[in-house]
Amino acid sequence: MSKLSELIEREFPKRQIAVIGDLVADQFLRGTISRVSREAPVFILRHDETETLSGGAANAAANTAALGAKTLVVGIVGNDVNGDSLVSALKDANVETRFIARSPDFKTTTKVRVLAGQHYAPRQQVIRIDYENRIPISEAIRQELTSNAVSAIENADAVIFSDYNYGAAEPWLFRIAKKEAGKRKIPIVVDSRFRLTEYAGATSATPNQEEVEQLLGSDLSPEKCSELCRSLKFTSLLATLGNKGMLLAEPGKPAVRLGCIGSSDPIDVTGAGDTVIAAYTLGLASGLEVSDAAAAANHAGGIVVMKKGTATADLSELSASIKGAFNE
Repeated sequence: MSKLSELIEREFPKRQIAVIGDLVADQFLRGTISRVSREAPVFILRHDETETLSGGAANAAANTAALGAKTLVVGIVGNDVNGDSLVSALKDANVETRFIARSPDFKTTTKVRVLAGQHYAPRQQVIRIDYENRIPISEAIRQELTSNAVSAIENADAVIFSDYNYGAAEPWLFRIAKKEAGKRKIPIVVDSRFRLTEYAGATSATPNQEEVEQLLGSDLSPEKCSELCRSLKFTSLLATLGNKGMLLAEPGKPAVRLGCIGSSDPIDVTGAGDTVIAAYTLGLASGLEVSDAAAAANHAGGIVVMKKGTATADLSELSASIKGAFNE
C-alpha cells in the first residue's frame, strides 16, 4: 500500500483524462425554517443561499481534476442560468470546458436539493426537485459533440464515459469514443444508469449494486459478476456495493471482494460513484494493476461519502488514506 500511494502521487498528475457524458448542475438550496404557514399546515423556509456544484459527468470530471489530472469534459448544457453556473463550477474545479456544447433549445439538467433546518441546527434534505431536458438534441449538436469528443480524446490517457440517461451520453457517441480510444490504445471506462449492456467492448465499467442486480437479479455473486464481465467483453468490472465495499471481476480470475474503507455509516453518498470512476480510471491510465486501481478507487469512495453534498476526494486525501491503511 505504501508503494501504491507513492505511485499515485507521482503518476496521477501526469495524466490527461477526457470525460464524456451527461452534465448535471447539482444545486443545494439552504434555508431556515421560520414558522408554520397560515395558508396550509406547512413550514415556511426562508432562503439563505443556493450553491451550484458539478454533478453527473461533470462531477466525475471535477474528481479527476481534484486527483491531479488535466481534465477535459465533453457534454451539453443549455444557454440558461444553470448552464452558466455549472460551467463556472467546472472552471473553478480546474476542468477544461471548451468542449462543452451550448444550445438554446436544451435545458440544463439540474437537481435541486432543498436543505432545511432551524437556527444552529444541521440542515436536512427535505425534497429534491429535478429539471430535465425533454427535447431530443439537434443534428448540429450531435455533430458538435462528435467533433468535441474526438478532439478531447486526441491527447488523452483514458476516457470516462458517464451515462445518466439525460441525452448526451448515448450509445452512438460511445461508439465514436470507443473507436478513438482504440486508436490510441487507451482505456475507456463506463458508468451507465441501467444501460450497461449497450456499452459492450469498453475496457471496464463501475456499476453500482442496483444496476448490476437489474442485469443479474438478486444473485450478485462473484461468479455471476465474472460472467457478466465476460459477456460484455470487458477486461474488468468494478461493482460498488455501498457499505459492503466493492467487487472486482476479471475474466479468467476469481472475483475479489474489497472491504468498505472507513466508516460503514456514510454521511452522504451523493456523487460517490463519480469519485470511484475517476480514481479507478486514473489508476488504469497510470498503468496500475487493475487490483491496485480498484483499491485506490475504494479509498477515494470511502473519503467522499464522509463529506456532505456533491464532493471530491483530492490527491493528498487519497494518498493519506492509503498510507493510513498501510500503517494500521
